[in-house]
Amino acid sequence: MVKFNRIISLLILFFVVSACSFFGGNQKTPGGYVRHCVRMLDREALYADSPEWVETRQAILAEAKTLTTMDLAHDAVSRAAKIAGGKHSALVPPVTDTTAYPEVAPEVWLQKEDILHIVLPAHTGVKVPDSLYIHSVLDFLQEHLDARGVVLDLRGNTGGNMGPMISAVSPLLPNGVILRFKSRKRTTPIFLESILMGAGLSSDSIEKLPALTPVAILTDGHTGSSGEATLLCFRGLDNVRTFGMPTAGYASANVTKFLSDGYLLVITTSCDVARTGEVFCADPIEPDVRTDTPLEDAAAWVRSMIQKETD
Repeated sequence: MVKFNRIISLLILFFVVSACSFFGGNQKTPGGYVRHCVRMLDREALYADSPEWVETRQAILAEAKTLTTMDLAHDAVSRAAKIAGGKHSALVPPVTDTTAYPEVAPEVWLQKEDILHIVLPAHTGVKVPDSLYIHSVLDFLQEHLDARGVVLDLRGNTGGNMGPMISAVSPLLPNGVILRFKSRKRTTPIFLESILMGAGLSSDSIEKLPALTPVAILTDGHTGSSGEATLLCFRGLDNVRTFGMPTAGYASANVTKFLSDGYLLVITTSCDVARTGEVFCADPIEPDVRTDTPLEDAAAWVRSMIQKETD
């Protein structure tokens, strides 16, 4: 899990990026830096109304008066972020070496019996452009609308930007509300049409696979954040079944605040809500079938559904 947390910090997992002025508040002193970050956590963090944060906030602000270095300020803000925002929140150092991003393009191919196999990896857009990520899958799906089944592999998808992920597999999803974000004050519906619009696409131009096409989704302990959000877009659909191991438990949405020293304050603002009404946040998402052989079991289920339709 330590390795996974490092990957989260590296990828700067977020659903929405919100820029904060580099000169907002006094960030030039360690104490001012901490107070500035505390104010942002107060406004937006998911657990900022919890008794634990109220107590921690007082202690952090008292500590801020005595801080003498920015390293100490960074430590205080890191601790505050975890209490106010939960485990998905973090203070992220500036990334100077983008070669460290473990980012690859999706993989797609047609298996025997007209079953499509899609590997959807983590994505930030640093190495793989959004358009390449989206269209390597979307175009393939549009060319194989007569496919009889789909295996969607989300194993190892630690997150990033959910927009390209969902856009890529949009032919497998019905239009309308696919997910909701539940913050302290409100629940916000996320429409597939809005996701596509954000990617420069129109839902009217995308053809869907038949609604009953069986879709098997593979997950593991590294499926997290946007990977989990993509998974939850399919939750509750009659033609979908999940296989593998429980996910990482980062099914929440963040905003990212840019600080004057180049650090990023990633603040968790809401939990994910599936179309079923289930709320997910810091707990792993259980697959329908827990198995050490998810690919084999998923393919067998897809074939059985195809056979059932034939009979």
